[in-house]
Amino acid sequence: MISVEKALCDIEAEVIVVDIDSEDQSCKMIKDRFPGVLLIENDQNIGLSRANNQGANHAKGEYICFLNPDIVVGASTFVNLLEKAQQLPNFGVVGPRLIDGKGRFLNDSKRNIPSPLTSLQRLLGVNFGSVKDYYAKHIPSEDNGYVDVLSGSFLLVRKKEYDMLNGFDEDFFLCCEDIDLCYRMKKKGFQNYYLGDTFAIHYRAESIGRNAIYVKQFYGAMRIFYKKHFRSNWLFDMLISITIQMVSLVLKWQKRAKKSHNVNRYYLVSEDTYLEQKIGAALSKKIKK
Repeated sequence: MISVEKALCDIEAEVIVVDIDSEDQSCKMIKDRFPGVLLIENDQNIGLSRANNQGANHAKGEYICFLNPDIVVGASTFVNLLEKAQQLPNFGVVGPRLIDGKGRFLNDSKRNIPSPLTSLQRLLGVNFGSVKDYYAKHIPSEDNGYVDVLSGSFLLVRKKEYDMLNGFDEDFFLCCEDIDLCYRMKKKGFQNYYLGDTFAIHYRAESIGRNAIYVKQFYGAMRIFYKKHFRSNWLFDMLISITIQMVSLVLKWQKRAKKSHNVNRYYLVSEDTYLEQKIGAALSKKIKK
């Protein structure tokens, strides 16, 4: 929130936070520290797509920027994206280069439309030769260009086009809602742009990993996507189901085989004394400056 607030200093904007039944003190923190923010509180986890639509329904601006809560932006991130978006012909969705907390590029920043074979290729971790890769590797990470799909953790759209599509499809509870929105935007004749010369940090991407729960969630959502946009194929669907079970079993075994390790030292790089106190209390340790 602090980085977003600073990045909006020179922009006429509103900040809307949609909470999906957080179990911590997030809502209290927003009310206490950011009284100008419109906070929408839900008493249950309604899913990412529905939460995004809730926030968008209250938005009054020409543009809407969807951000995950663990995104950190630079002081000029929004200014740069808006200036470039206004110059892009026929743009539908715009997204920046995303990096993790260690500065490593996140491939989810730019992707291709995942055909059934592309999805199977990714699931198996093999290359079928002529089948297009899941990630859009034809554009270097720091360049700009057309792509099919951008990361839902940081998306910029014009509200007019977003409303035309009726927002995110709420059949997607957690995964693939960004793929569906970007694909529908392309089907309407708009171009999606990746802007690699502007970046943001996505912290949660470090810890999601490729685990059994994520695999089932992701490919369950991909089934919805295929039934909506591609011809149904019972043989392929059965193959995907079998492969998901196999991959899930392997990932569970790998997780059990990993040795636990103790964390001896934590590093915090921040000027936020409130954050310092909260982390220190959670760890039961004093944060050294």
